Amino acid sequence: MGRCFRYVAAAALLLACGCVAADVPLRSGFIEVEGGPVWYEIAGSGDGVPLLTLHGGPGGTSCAAQLLFPLADEREVIRYDQLGSGRSGRPTDTTLWNRDRFVAELHALRSALGLERMHLQGHSWGGALAAYYVLEKGSEGIVSLTLSSPLISTPLWIRDANALRATLDADVQAVLDKHEAEGTTDHPDYVEATEVFYDQFVSRGEAVEEVRCDDAPRNDLIYLQMWGPTEFFATGTLGDFDLTPRLGDIDIPTLFVTGEFDEALPGTIRGFADSVPGARFEIIPGAGHASISREPDLYRSILREFLRTAEAMAEGGN
Repeated sequence: MGRCFRYVAAAALLLACGCVAADVPLRSGFIEVEGGPVWYEIAGSGDGVPLLTLHGGPGGTSCAAQLLFPLADEREVIRYDQLGSGRSGRPTDTTLWNRDRFVAELHALRSALGLERMHLQGHSWGGALAAYYVLEKGSEGIVSLTLSSPLISTPLWIRDANALRATLDADVQAVLDKHEAEGTTDHPDYVEATEVFYDQFVSRGEAVEEVRCDDAPRNDLIYLQMWGPTEFFATGTLGDFDLTPRLGDIDIPTLFVTGEFDEALPGTIRGFADSVPGARFEIIPGAGHASISREPDLYRSILREFLRTAEAMAEGGN
């Protein structure tokens, strides 16, 4: 999510060197939503149904979505920075940081860009937002849904995070326990201890492809308000987030993806997939939560084939 819903390690979505899909034509702009302007970028063109991708956080940026730009040889690939982070506006009204306003923001962007038909993909918090959007606004015009290492249920996320946390060295766990009990989660020792968790289950491995993100800062204040100080210590407004009772209402082709060593545990994500009629489930071998940057070719191959299949199904139904 903030420090936790991210694609890479300590610097969150900050990757170096821009070398992905350099030949893809890009166009960008802003749209006005409740609270301020939202920045978007559209890569490529083509006859395929556009793909709209939602970044992690809350409070992250769309920087790592550039790793999906190679798919723009068949279709437009659209990313945007959610309000409050990246290149988008940074209002100080904290009442804006709630799940329903983010749904309204997505709906406004979709309308402004004329996305009457689209594929919707989200990673981590972006997966939560994508699923929640479909359940709140309906699936009309959405050809497929891809939920990549998604937050579906905060209680289950915390259950799994605690199980992974229990595998850490006892001294690391003791530091985490101490500072959480004392309310000092901003202490350097606590921050250092959380990195042990992130190294194993979030940013595991090295990035294979890199994109420039240094001009699009995240906003950790949104993450702290909506989630909390760490992956495994949810104190924010998403504490009661749970879509599990509603998964059976998703009525479009759906792909669940997670890393083999992901904090979004494969067994749990498979259970979510089993609850969605006809859903597909894929594991990225060797990867943690940062599966897109660690195995970009495999991730894109899975997604490309899924998008094509969903479009063929949609055409066959018309």
